[in-house]
Amino acid sequence: MITIRPATIDDAPLLSEMGAQTFYDTFNGTCTEEDMSQFLELYYNLPQVQKELNDSQDYYYLAFFSEMPAGYLRVKESNSDIPLVKLYRSIELKRIYVVKEFQSQKIGAALLNFAFDFATEKNYKAIYLSVWEHNSRALNFYKKWGFINTGHKNDFPIGNTPQTDYWLIKLFKSAKVDEAT
Repeated sequence: MITIRPATIDDAPLLSEMGAQTFYDTFNGTCTEEDMSQFLELYYNLPQVQKELNDSQDYYYLAFFSEMPAGYLRVKESNSDIPLVKLYRSIELKRIYVVKEFQSQKIGAALLNFAFDFATEKNYKAIYLSVWEHNSRALNFYKKWGFINTGHKNDFPIGNTPQTDYWLIKLFKSAKVDEAT
């Protein structure tokens, strides 16, 4: 059984560890070990995760499978310079990761559905994210869920290793351009 709950400041150590491990599992081999270590230390250290958990525009949710931590979701209220995204009141899906051992248990689907519900309950008209251009598994997953490529890219280096992300967006049925922010 999958359950999802808001993360609290007490979950910071778990999120720090799970975040670093799932990022490593996803992107291991795409950069040097030194670049990976530096990236993980910069973005998944405990004080950084605590800072994000204390940000009123940053929302973390933990997914559990049979009471075992299985994944997490991070959405953040932020502004985008991407023209298509700017047309709608949008929220960014910053992270969605599933622990390797639980990847066949529909945790990602549960988290994404949760993100959609969260966004619509908060009256967002779209949700957007960036995904590595060579992460075919993630690109196929998001396409299946109705995300479209905005045509915009951004640099997302891991240390000194250059990488490029695509910006994807999913519009909700209620989305109308005249409701732009």
